[in-house]
Amino acid sequence: MYAYWETVPTRWKDNDVYGHVNNAVHYSLMDTVINNWLIRAAGLDIHGGDAIGLCVESHCVYKASISFPEAIRVGLRVGRLGRSSVRYELGLFREDGETVVAEGHFVHVFVDRDGRRPTDIPVPLRAAMEKLVVAS
Repeated sequence: MYAYWETVPTRWKDNDVYGHVNNAVHYSLMDTVINNWLIRAAGLDIHGGDAIGLCVESHCVYKASISFPEAIRVGLRVGRLGRSSVRYELGLFREDGETVVAEGHFVHVFVDRDGRRPTDIPVPLRAAMEKLVVAS
């Protein structure tokens, strides 16, 4: 179902007054896993590359609570790959990899760094993204 997995520890400060990881943390984890993958696996140059990905849409559905000190297994796939945009789909799970905590997506539009106009996804990034496309 997901082509890439990363385990992310929760932190003490992630818990809110209700004793579970605050909803804003889920978005942060998704954003972190996507960008970690883009930099490490796809070769995105965040400091000097000609193209950058801007988040234009995000969504999250919460399924279960989780609390520090649990780690979260995050699954990542590409649901849609366009000329200049990509929709990443993510599943957040308990460490067992089976209990769904949340499901969400992020849409990045790639733009040229200086003019901020949509541009083709660079070939090396596209090739890496194609490996994450999972047929539904």
